[in-house]
Amino acid sequence: MTRKVLVTGAGGFIGSNVVEELVSAGYDVRALVHYNGRGDRGMLGHLSSNVLGSIEVLSGDVTDAAMVRSMVKGCDAVCHLAALIGIPYSYLAPASYVSTNVIGTMNILEACRDTCVQRIVVTSTSEVYGTAQYAPIDELHPLQAQSPYSASKIGADKLAESYFRSFDVPVVTLRPFNTYGPRQSARAIIPAVLTQALSGSKRIELGSLEPKRDLTFVHDTSRAFRLAVETPGIEGETIHFGNGQAISIGDLAQKCLEIVGSEAEIVRRTERVRPDRSEVGLLLCDAGKAKRLLGWIPEVSLEEGLKRTADYLRDRLGDYRVESYSV
Repeated sequence: MTRKVLVTGAGGFIGSNVVEELVSAGYDVRALVHYNGRGDRGMLGHLSSNVLGSIEVLSGDVTDAAMVRSMVKGCDAVCHLAALIGIPYSYLAPASYVSTNVIGTMNILEACRDTCVQRIVVTSTSEVYGTAQYAPIDELHPLQAQSPYSASKIGADKLAESYFRSFDVPVVTLRPFNTYGPRQSARAIIPAVLTQALSGSKRIELGSLEPKRDLTFVHDTSRAFRLAVETPGIEGETIHFGNGQAISIGDLAQKCLEIVGSEAEIVRRTERVRPDRSEVGLLLCDAGKAKRLLGWIPEVSLEEGLKRTADYLRDRLGDYRVESYSV
């Protein structure tokens, strides 16, 4: 039975929630956070002392192949979440995305190839689909790179597929549609709106208001990762998951304002808008495969998830730079 799990990207928004989910399910967790000179463990610092005291925390970088090999050693499974994820920053530093997202994933796959790892869960993103060519989107939908970020994730996904087909590496590619919730940075739409509104802003500055997204609360996402670790017979599969409902950015922002009782004006700012051919207009998930293979269905509604996120942010506004635009 899989017991010891390495979680890369453990200091991030989703990664820290996955760590928490695995610990609560009784797994022995080794958590990799990106090295920095401050000894900052990222969002792992928001975990309870009981959870934090029960995990092994390592600092490193997935682009260092030798280090990755040493971290994988002794683990039964790997949840690979380490990645550069900000789409606007990928326009500025595309090579960084290839290095971390593609080469970093290859290092994980190579390390697992040479060990007795029973399951590797590689984290994809619904951004690999680009604007929906049909909806709802299933796993057979064509891939379309509409940003350097999505291109790097497509590359990582295809590497994972090739390592399963070529070397029998036991990979599962998990592809969440837009995840939100506590611990997410203000570069994402929901915390961007909520932190501005909760700080008393009269104008909420956003990019394009028309694109539609399918949103998944982070506790549902972290549960999907646990299921992907422990469900037998799914090696080689790509499985995505979402709520099966799409909402426009403008309507989502308005819903956020209503939840916190704000009457702020929503303003479109040009510097926050993606290039025309890069903007993804619609993401809407068909989660039938996740239900069939993992037994996964979403448990948290959008309204409930937004309320929980707002409650989390109220006491932590000091952690966010509300006055500046985070890429």
